[in-house]
Amino acid sequence: MSAPDPLITTSPDRLSGTPVFAGTPVPVQTLVEYLEAGDSLDDFLADFPSVSREHAVAVLEVAKSALLDKAVAT
Repeated sequence: MSAPDPLITTSPDRLSGTPVFAGTPVPVQTLVEYLEAGDSLDDFLADFPSVSREHAVAVLEVAKSALLDKAVAT
């Protein structure tokens, strides 16, 4: 299974516009919270089977790129 395009969607009618994994009701913030709590990606995927590994990894890659693009050279 490949990641959808777009990866993330929002809708004012769904979860008050919270960004979700496209095609699912799962907020992207939930993945971040799992990782912050020390849970593994596998734990997240087991709890939210509507999100594929490829989809989750692609979202994490977008987040990584955004962080690196904002990094300040010293």
